[in-house]
This record gives sequence, structure tokens and C-alpha cells, in this order.
Amino acid sequence: MARLTGWVIYNGNLKTEKFLDYGRWIQQAAKSYNIDIHLVANHHILTTIDHNGTRSWEMTTAYPIPDFVHMADKDVALARTLQQANIPVFNQAEAIDLCDHKGKMHEALAKAGLPVPKTILAPNVFSGIPIIETSAYEHIAEQLGYPLIMKEAYGSFGQQVYRITDHQTLLEVVKQTAGKDILFQESIETSYGRDIRLNVIGGKVVAAMARTSKADFRANVTAGGATEPYEPNEQEHTLAIKAAEAVNADFAGVDLLFGPNGPILCEINSNPHIRSIYECTGTDVANPMLEHIIQQLEDPS
Repeated sequence: MARLTGWVIYNGNLKTEKFLDYGRWIQQAAKSYNIDIHLVANHHILTTIDHNGTRSWEMTTAYPIPDFVHMADKDVALARTLQQANIPVFNQAEAIDLCDHKGKMHEALAKAGLPVPKTILAPNVFSGIPIIETSAYEHIAEQLGYPLIMKEAYGSFGQQVYRITDHQTLLEVVKQTAGKDILFQESIETSYGRDIRLNVIGGKVVAAMARTSKADFRANVTAGGATEPYEPNEQEHTLAIKAAEAVNADFAGVDLLFGPNGPILCEINSNPHIRSIYECTGTDVANPMLEHIIQQLEDPS
């Protein structure tokens, strides 16, 4: 196969070591596959939409035109533009959009008939408008019971997720987050402080780790969770693959909770970081990612 050129797109306003490390990791791994990877900030590519809806793009900094793009960012509009230009994009805009908004994600997973926590979407509140009517939240608490989980629709690394144990705290957090998309879920107490992360690449589970926290209901590594290699059972393995399929993700970090009667889906990450699972399991997820990209370029069917 001829030498390939790829872009890993990151957010230019999140130019932190954590995100640059991800791009450099993919870049280094790609050398073994005869692929040149360029790290491209999303603000270096501008989208124009003309009067009939056609998208065009312009680079403000010169890079070689890619054979493919890996979106390490959640710039859905940019992903759509590149797709319309017939550039293979991993993950595609639709998958990123579904995974980025927890409400949309939950709807897609539930529509696929997968086990998810009971979820109630909060009433819309416009930004800058205070919440003066709280009866809906009282009803939500009655339906879910305490403790309950409250999530901002947009959030990463376990942040913007709250465990609410009483009505006063519920109203305080609701008012603090006024103007944001919010959803409420039943708390899976059998999974308090622990979950499973499974990396799914091209419809296959390539690595898995268990995460635990002794100090927090969230087990995320960023929130202080500890990790250990994990061997998923058949039910967990199948559920992770079906979850990735439900959002049409080439690459996915699927988080499962330990439900009282089997695994329950927590969420899907469309661009999971790969250092932590490598340090835990010794599996370099970049390799199957690149192999999947090559396979798709050779045989997109």
C-alpha cells in the first residue's frame, strides 16, 4: 500500500499536554504502518456554507491533503465538512455528536434496546433565565428516588456529573446549572465507585480495564480512580460492541456499570484517551485503530 497521509485533529484552544500526548502517540504508532500523521488544530480549517448549503473548507495553515482524518476533537461541524469533501473521517460527525451529548447518547442506546439507567430529561431553561418553577424536579425525585445522578449533557472525564442525596441539594445544583442541558438518572448503587472501560475498535473489544475509587462515586481515572486489567465476560463483551454499533462509532470507549442483574451502559466516549489503558493493560490501542483505518481505506464496504 502506498504511503498514507493522515490528520489527527485536536482543539486548538485545548492545547494541553493530555491532548497533545494523544496526538503524538498516534503519530508515533503510525510510523510502523507507513503513515505520515500531522497534528492539525481545528481552528486551522475554516468552513464556508454557501447559499445552497454546500460546504467548502479553507486551511489557514498549510498541511498536505490527507487520505484520512482522525477526529481527536468534538468539532462536529468540521467533521461534517471534511466528510462532505469525501475525506474518510474516523469517527464520523454523527457518532461524535451522539456521544458528545449525553441525552442524545442515551436515546440512541435505549432505541437500540440496550440496558441503560432510567433517565429523565430536564425541562429546557434558557441561558441567563433563573429557575423559579421547581415542581418538575420534585416529580423527578419522586420517580427516581434518592440518591439520584444528575448530569450536564456536555461533560468529560466524569466532570459535570453529580450524585444528589436530598431535595435541598437537588435544587441548589439545578439552579447552579440553569441554562444547560441536564438529564437525571437512577443511581446504580451496586456500581458505586467502580465501572469497566472497554475499548471497541471496528466492532471488536481490544482492551478492557476495571476502574475503582475509594473516595468518589465516579471511577474515572481523572477523578482519582485506580485501574486494573479486566477480562470482560460474554455479556459485557457483547454489550460494548452493540453500544458502539448503536452510535456508529469506529472507535469507542464504552463504560459499563455493575448492575444488580448484569451490566448496564453508563456512556460511550467517541475519543477515549489511550495512555491510561495502555499503562493498565499493556495494550497499545493505537495499533488496532490504525489497522482499522487502513482496512476501511482498502475496503470501505
